[in-house]
Amino acid sequence: MAAEAPVLVLISCDPRVSHRAFEAMRIGTGIVAGENDVVFVLEGPAVHLLDADTDELVDGDDIAKFRASLKALGVPFHVEAGHMPHDADWNVDGHPVVTLTRDAIIALASRARRALVF
Repeated sequence: MAAEAPVLVLISCDPRVSHRAFEAMRIGTGIVAGENDVVFVLEGPAVHLLDADTDELVDGDDIAKFRASLKALGVPFHVEAGHMPHDADWNVDGHPVVTLTRDAIIALASRARRALVF
């Protein structure tokens, strides 16, 4: 039997100004806890979910907790090539990150069984 297609959680909201980025992460983490294959994609300003200084993020303390949970589960974040910040304080916790082309993100979306877009 083939593996079930993943659930795609596409986050493009800026966690520095909106709670929606954290809500997407929270919901996606809940889906992972249900033993589902979930792919998290961070687009545009959503890459700031991996900023070291969570004080600058809306729901920053919660973001740090959920990030740690996802890291412990080995769930990577997928980021479009060329959109990862080169700041020394980005992803200092060493969260697994997969770099994808725009076409690869589109392919992920087309084969996902469900998509949550924030």
